[in-house]
Amino acid sequence: MPAPSPTGQPDAVLGWFGSPAGRTLLDSESGTVATLLAGGRGLPWLWLAPQAEAAVDASGRGRGLCLQAAANGWSGDVRCGASLPLVSESIGTVVLQHVLGRGAEGQALLEECCRILVPGGRVGLFALNPLAPYRWRWRGTGLHAAEPLLWRRRLREAGLVPEPLSQGLGPTWRETVSAAPQQGIGLRAAYLLRAEKRTLPLTPVRQRRRVAVANGVPAT
Repeated sequence: MPAPSPTGQPDAVLGWFGSPAGRTLLDSESGTVATLLAGGRGLPWLWLAPQAEAAVDASGRGRGLCLQAAANGWSGDVRCGASLPLVSESIGTVVLQHVLGRGAEGQALLEECCRILVPGGRVGLFALNPLAPYRWRWRGTGLHAAEPLLWRRRLREAGLVPEPLSQGLGPTWRETVSAAPQQGIGLRAAYLLRAEKRTLPLTPVRQRRRVAVANGVPAT
């Protein structure tokens, strides 16, 4: 059985992105990836891509690392294991382009991303759309698609705050590059979810009522 990568999926599964149908999808997403990397306020970024070919355009996008899933770790600008060799709170933007599995390894990767993000840093998560007619082109490869609700829950469990809306990306059926995103996933082959690392709770924490002790000094 192929060794699982840090994504929680065997490397052979991600090989579909090197096929004509997979390349069409990655080419459709390239402009959105570039926008995400450029929006990191000048901070370093991390781009985790399914194929080395997806990263050929990474040069010139400022300081950052582009890694691809490999057996028992990551390859690319550096080679490493499942743990990312990055200092905590040092990265402004993380792009997870179809590398996130649904198992424990995938959740551990999300938690690693939360660790390395600065407060206010953002994650861009690209996922396959289970409702898209294009799903027949990855049928039988072992790739899994899930609706945004699942990924929003997983992002929250990792300590991130997802946006309520997602963007549909890529073609619907034909192997034709479709670069313009749309609001809502619709029938597009993939979609983008954004999430943010926050340091303060979304709602105020209720203060416990003070009670007085016998000598009149308030206590909690």
